[in-house]
Amino acid sequence: MIECKLASLMGERKILKLSDVVHATGINRNTLTSLYYDRAVRIELPIADKLCKYFNCTMNDLFVYIPDIESDI
Repeated sequence: MIECKLASLMGERKILKLSDVVHATGINRNTLTSLYYDRAVRIELPIADKLCKYFNCTMNDLFVYIPDIESDI
């Protein structure tokens, strides 16, 4: 499972509103909301790029891989 850390990044940087990220990045609010609540099923690389630039972070800071315990893959 891939977990999005957008909420944590915002908390660490004391960014209280998604609207601040929307205005700074131009990313659609629905997209950010989906990422914030970790409900996104996919993300486009340009979106991830904008978020990494805005938060001055890497993809490893924005997303974390958590192995599924029951996965047979």
